[in-house]
Amino acid sequence: MDGTQSVLQKTLAAMFPDGVAARAKLVALGHSHSWISRRCREGGPWRRPIPGVILLTNATPTMRQLLKVALTHAGPDAMLTGVQAARLYGVRRLPPERRAHTLIPHQSKVATWGFAVVERTIHLPEPVEIDGLPVAPLARALIDAARRMDELQSVRAMIHDAVHRGLCTPEELREELAQASTIGSALPRIVVGALQDGVDSAVEQWLETALERSGLPRPMRKAVLRTSDGQVIGVADAWWPKVGVAMQIRYDEVALDPSSPSETPTLAAAGLIVVQVSPARLRDQPLVVIQELRAAHRRARQRPPPEFGSDPATPAA
Repeated sequence: MDGTQSVLQKTLAAMFPDGVAARAKLVALGHSHSWISRRCREGGPWRRPIPGVILLTNATPTMRQLLKVALTHAGPDAMLTGVQAARLYGVRRLPPERRAHTLIPHQSKVATWGFAVVERTIHLPEPVEIDGLPVAPLARALIDAARRMDELQSVRAMIHDAVHRGLCTPEELREELAQASTIGSALPRIVVGALQDGVDSAVEQWLETALERSGLPRPMRKAVLRTSDGQVIGVADAWWPKVGVAMQIRYDEVALDPSSPSETPTLAAAGLIVVQVSPARLRDQPLVVIQELRAAHRRARQRPPPEFGSDPATPAA
């Protein structure tokens, strides 16, 4: 490399630290279109991943460089959204994605090109800067990502990850959905509609329905159970103190990592009869759950009621 080329490389590296430049900016620096094109030929030192955008290296681009290429292509008012934006916020349970999704003002004429997905919007949010990149607010990024996904389980995993770890709130997601395009919004509406403080509130509705249909006495809800000497056993989602039967919902399927043990302590004590159910069984097999509850009550009535104390965390409705 001669001295002139070395100086050029250092100059461009200082101006474009990520090695990505708009062709127009290179021309504005005094470089001709023909000179730029020659450097982008096969075997040359540069690459042109997208028309109008130059990668100032012939090496395989990094993910950050691809994100910069997409942003440079989309224009000065663009920001990242979708899966790549969520990843920058630290969301972990994301689908595999190599494309870079950007938002631009509705009046812009830039179009999608290859991996650089461009979406025009009349609801362009104020970007957040993460590692020097303009990024849409996380709630917007999650909804934009979910609208392009086709598996409910993947949408639920992504959104629950973000909410359970406090990266965004259900209310922020609901606000984004309220103004989001209806195209592709069915799955995120199902997931967000069931969120309440990071827990699937639909489970409560399924449980209420099962309890009403069971014909059993009305239980205490969210009862803190104690042994006769005052030691706390745990919390029952439904508790029948006269017969010593408890029902506990296991939230393993909506946990951050379904393969890890549930964070909910298992109810266990001598004389206590516990019926454990998952949210999926409450939703899909309510009659089976009701049969299990009735069977537990029949067993309970065949022995003296155990002595347990309980404090209702939630009054019976």
